[in-house]
Amino acid sequence: MSLEDAVRPSHPSRYHDEDTSPTTQRELRGWYSYAIAAEVFAVVGVGLFLPVLLEQLPRERGVLFSDSSKPCVDPPGSGDAGRFRARAGGSDSDDQCIVRFLGSEVTTTSFAMYTTSAAVLFQAITLICFSSFADYGPYRKKLLLTFAYTGATVCSLFVFITSSVYFLAPFLVVIGVTCLGSGFSLLNAFLPLLVSNHPSHGKSFSSDDSSEYELEGLNRRDSANSAHSFHPDKADKLTEDLERSSKISSKGVGLGYASAVGFQFFSVGVIIAFDKLGLSKGNPTLPMRVILFLVGIWWALFTIPTLLWLRPRPGPPLPTQPEHSSIFTGLNSPLIFYLSFSVRSFWNTLRRASRLRQTLIFLAAWFLLSDAVATISGTAILFARTELHMGTIPLVFLSLTSIGFSMIGAFLWPRVAAHYALSPKTVLIACTVGMEIIPLYGLLGYIPIIKTLGVGGIQKPFEIYPIGVIHGLVMGGISSYARSVYAPLIPEGSEAAFFALYAVTDKGSSAVGPALVGWIVNRAGTIRPAFIFLAILVVLPGPLLWWLDVEKGREEASRLAGERDAVTVGGYARVGEDNRED
Repeated sequence: MSLEDAVRPSHPSRYHDEDTSPTTQRELRGWYSYAIAAEVFAVVGVGLFLPVLLEQLPRERGVLFSDSSKPCVDPPGSGDAGRFRARAGGSDSDDQCIVRFLGSEVTTTSFAMYTTSAAVLFQAITLICFSSFADYGPYRKKLLLTFAYTGATVCSLFVFITSSVYFLAPFLVVIGVTCLGSGFSLLNAFLPLLVSNHPSHGKSFSSDDSSEYELEGLNRRDSANSAHSFHPDKADKLTEDLERSSKISSKGVGLGYASAVGFQFFSVGVIIAFDKLGLSKGNPTLPMRVILFLVGIWWALFTIPTLLWLRPRPGPPLPTQPEHSSIFTGLNSPLIFYLSFSVRSFWNTLRRASRLRQTLIFLAAWFLLSDAVATISGTAILFARTELHMGTIPLVFLSLTSIGFSMIGAFLWPRVAAHYALSPKTVLIACTVGMEIIPLYGLLGYIPIIKTLGVGGIQKPFEIYPIGVIHGLVMGGISSYARSVYAPLIPEGSEAAFFALYAVTDKGSSAVGPALVGWIVNRAGTIRPAFIFLAILVVLPGPLLWWLDVEKGREEASRLAGERDAVTVGGYARVGEDNRED
């Protein structure tokens, strides 16, 4: 019996093009390459320059809340001192810069936060409408490449967005963020396949174990109450899979952060060059827009190894419509059929997930944790820009601090976990506790004695750099270990659909936090009160992660996957499996 036969259940009526060939180093390099390509946009674009642009572009067209006859930027195109004239008065009301957008007056800070919320919400809708295709045929890789090159193109187009057309920026942000998140969701869907087909996968299994697993998979429905206790070897296999998944995931995150750090240093050089040559005089956003153009080029170029080396790992054939009509003709058109199919598939994934208690616990925790992470990241940049009056280069170094330590964290946490025998869940909880330090420190600024001293509670720019260190270290752990904890909770054969659910939970929740922070800023006139909301938000996922039982969740997923296999063996088409499960 071959190694693959010994570690994977045999399915007599599996689809024709299933690829169970061993994972190669070249394939892993292709997977890592996309992290290197897209993480630069995630960090340099979404994490730094896009929030700044979304605040700066409308500011150059905005007026003071206290006196609408005074522009926020006086004179237009002046240096940092001119750009922040709105804060010279010192009162809270003067701090507000107002701009009209879609018929309403909003602060420039809220403009940026609302755009972020809209982007992640649209991304969630996109995942619902299209992600289910990724579990069929070669669409996982095809969709990944489509989102990659669309996102790269949109990112490059920011070079043309000036303050006179600032209202176009949110639409490009929505498309770019949607492509980024959708692409990473599809990339994550490859992780369980890379682990399950790894050459060292399941070496502790014997042939007898494999046969037992095969019989179990074929007789799930008749023995659901008695055939699912883990054999000790299977528990060992779970531990090995988690470790391997964590290592692959951590390396991908670390390489992605390393590329982002390198590009951040390059961006500092670009900003300094523009300043020395006087190219940004009268157009302070030009260096940032040029950097975003180059980020798009980077994204496109480093996706090429993914195109060439990452195996498609195709799923079953996509169901076909019996009678095709014109794509624009009536409700029976292929477009309507496949959109309806994808939405139904996503709904079926939700129904299947509802049967997996441990998966639900994780998704609920991830909903809250990802919202807290995304909101803290965006709020910190805007706080540094508008409350601490930090210029572009100090903001770049703040981002470098955070991302540099994120890279360190991605490589350090696996070593810490191995040294102290910590499970991935324990690491995730530790990182959540570390994230709570950030809003709590910001709230120190409300203590009278600290407020009087003028230092502490992030009242001075230098204080935000140690916060960046903490943020980076915990982000490295969260980014690496969240998907590693989730991967074993996915039924085999539904990787893309369940990672789409993971992404929808992530991005859907991330629309909530920034919107609430924007609402708080609009009414409070300052960002600091939002730290109270963030402190509460970070605490909420802790108990859920504590209750999570990964081993039990793996068993639940195995049981559900076996039921799907049993239906397939019985002769039912895959498209109808989910509809029969309830």
